Amino acid sequence: MNTVDIVSPDTNRATGQRRPLRVCHVAYTFYETDNRVVRYAREMQRQGNEIDVIALRRPGDATFGVADGVRLFRIQRRSVTETAAVTYLAKLVWFTVKAAVVLAVLHARRRYDLVHVHNIPDFLIFSALVPKLTGARLILDIHDLVPELYAGKFGSSNRSIACKSLTLLEKASCAFADHVIVANDLWYDALLQRSAKRCTSIINYPDLSVFKPSPAGKSSTNGRFVFLYPGSLNHHQGVDLALKAFSRVRKDMPRSEFHVYGEGPDRPLLDKLVGELGLGDCVRIRDRVPIAEMAEIIASASVGVVPKRADGFGNEAFSTKTLEFMASNVPVIVSRTRVDSHYFNSTLVRFFEPGDDRDLAAAMLDTFQNREAARLRADSAQRFAIQNSWQQRGRDYLNLIDTLVANGVEPRPFFNA
Repeated sequence: MNTVDIVSPDTNRATGQRRPLRVCHVAYTFYETDNRVVRYAREMQRQGNEIDVIALRRPGDATFGVADGVRLFRIQRRSVTETAAVTYLAKLVWFTVKAAVVLAVLHARRRYDLVHVHNIPDFLIFSALVPKLTGARLILDIHDLVPELYAGKFGSSNRSIACKSLTLLEKASCAFADHVIVANDLWYDALLQRSAKRCTSIINYPDLSVFKPSPAGKSSTNGRFVFLYPGSLNHHQGVDLALKAFSRVRKDMPRSEFHVYGEGPDRPLLDKLVGELGLGDCVRIRDRVPIAEMAEIIASASVGVVPKRADGFGNEAFSTKTLEFMASNVPVIVSRTRVDSHYFNSTLVRFFEPGDDRDLAAAMLDTFQNREAARLRADSAQRFAIQNSWQQRGRDYLNLIDTLVANGVEPRPFFNA
């Protein structure tokens, strides 16, 4: 893997060597299942830096732990089934307050060089006030545009007071950070126009050491043809559309099944839909699992399905699942959203019209019946994923960290087509 050495500007005069960086990631997420946070933390740790992560805690998890040399501080439990905006906001605020206290205490002991804060929420960046006042550099990593996500999640208008307030908060949060990372090029353009002046686009590149094809002859599907969706269970993800589509054609696809791995507020609705459609014998909905286990499940699938709606947030939210399927040499069916049309074409994925379960059903049946064509797309897509993998593009992040801490040069990486 091509990397650069990540070091702090402090140099040992006797040896001429610089000491490792001390970095803290703050994220309102479960560390073990968030591959973007895991990838950043592990890579920095592998280069000899000291990495801490402040994150959420699942029932049964210890408050403190260590994973691959990364120290984990799990400061708050969370349910991922919130449907009320007030409840969701209260949990975010409480996490931010606790993160600020924990981060201040840790910083007093370790003197972080860099604090990398992952949204949601944007205002989580203010938990790093104490480190910033004492010289640490701050990165705000925008995984999702909050005003658009809020509008999609809670049915609010973009012109509502809530969305306008979130946009103002986004501007303040970006201004407080020393640099902003955003998850795709469409959002990069949007942020430059309305909020961020120091911004870099870095998508969630797949790690080829984790996401890779199954060894020849190894499969856990036992001869079944498995459609797979792994990810959050929110309305904009369109999993209900995928279930309806599957129900339309499953009788024409012998030994086919649909597997879902994820958590979110739509889980009860999806469980109910499975019963209403009579899919109990061929659909499985399971909780999210750790990344290493999920990678094996992805690699053994017959087809990946990314069924996002194109109304609002889903139209521009880049799905990390698509490149993970590609890296694993699994054919993938993708909604023709604006962001997916920007990055992919029909030689790489099987498109269907967003929100149209009949067209998605046709795509499923076509992929089932025309497996050689699907295999050719998967082979092309795997080559594309290799070009745009963490192994090839991780240098963009590492260069950014090095220059941000050392001398403030801020290069903008690009996506290889």
